[in-house]
Amino acid sequence: MREYLFVIVVAALMTYAFTPLMRTLAVRTGAYTAVRDRDVHTIPIPRLGGVAIFVGFAAACLAAARLPRLRQLFEQDEIRGVLIAAAIVCLVGAIDDIRELDWFAKLGGQLIAAGALAYHNVQFHTVPVGMQVVLPPSILLALTVLVVLVSTNAINFIDGLDGLASGVVGIAALSFFAYAYFISRTYEPPDVFSTSALISAAVVGCAVGFLPHNFFPARIFMGDSGALLFGLLLAAATITITGSVDGADISTEPVAATVLPLIVPLAIFLLPLVDVIWAVIRRTRAGRRPWQPDAGHLHHRMLAFGHGHRRAVLILWAWAAAVSLGSVSFVFLAPQLAAGVLVVMLGVAAALTVLLPRVVVGTHRPHVYPRYRRQRPEDR
Repeated sequence: MREYLFVIVVAALMTYAFTPLMRTLAVRTGAYTAVRDRDVHTIPIPRLGGVAIFVGFAAACLAAARLPRLRQLFEQDEIRGVLIAAAIVCLVGAIDDIRELDWFAKLGGQLIAAGALAYHNVQFHTVPVGMQVVLPPSILLALTVLVVLVSTNAINFIDGLDGLASGVVGIAALSFFAYAYFISRTYEPPDVFSTSALISAAVVGCAVGFLPHNFFPARIFMGDSGALLFGLLLAAATITITGSVDGADISTEPVAATVLPLIVPLAIFLLPLVDVIWAVIRRTRAGRRPWQPDAGHLHHRMLAFGHGHRRAVLILWAWAAAVSLGSVSFVFLAPQLAAGVLVVMLGVAAALTVLLPRVVVGTHRPHVYPRYRRQRPEDR
């Protein structure tokens, strides 16, 4: 555990230190997030924070390569592939932060990054349904690319309030770390040093280091360089752990052994996943393209319900923690106790969501967004 704590600290310190430098660069290059009708911020905010996040992640990997027990992970090709793919999406996102790429160019960058992951063996080799199910390589490759695309775009979709995406990613990464760490302890012999745990620990550190600059009122946004990067890293952590887990590693009960290897990774990522699926359905039903932005995301709903900016972010963090950490508890707690923990956490999150706007004096005035509006060129 000490090695992982060191990785987290290195990632946090390097991200924290480099973020002000990237803010200065963003100001000089004109990399600002303009104010649009669907946005919450009222003044243009510099972006490019994702480049600092990449520096933090790369520094954490370099530090891990010097540690005796984590060094063994670098004898394989996976970490190299993750770093290459992370550099690709961060570069594409940084160019978009400065010059506003169209959706097709960004999609191309994500596909190239997904291909780099697969080329370096970061891909599904089996599907953990009870006994491992081996599918044709083409299907497993397509599944790998799909997970990368969904993950990168889900983080991009949820990045709408100061600190929201950073916190949700940090919670998801912490959950993935706990999941990978506790499963690895059940191996024979136990080996808690895995690629998924290393990636997750580094992402936790990057999120912690970036949040002081990004929480309300934000001094810098992560931009597409950060949203795409965080999404890809979570996808890599998901792929490396999900494709190697046997149901028997999680539970001796047949039903749990069949369901949990698939449900836990999905639950960890549930909040961004729900937001992106809901957005696609909502926009398609309205006769719009799925990638055309609107003001119907979860964070917009929270503001419209009467929560202030900070409170909306904190409550959405609570929902993310309830679902992700609650689902991971099934791995190391008795099923009845884990179910109780999950129900309590969900109940607390629901109560805070519903009751706080009614009981807090001087509560935030609900923000009204136009449900549908004509798309301006700068919103496309």
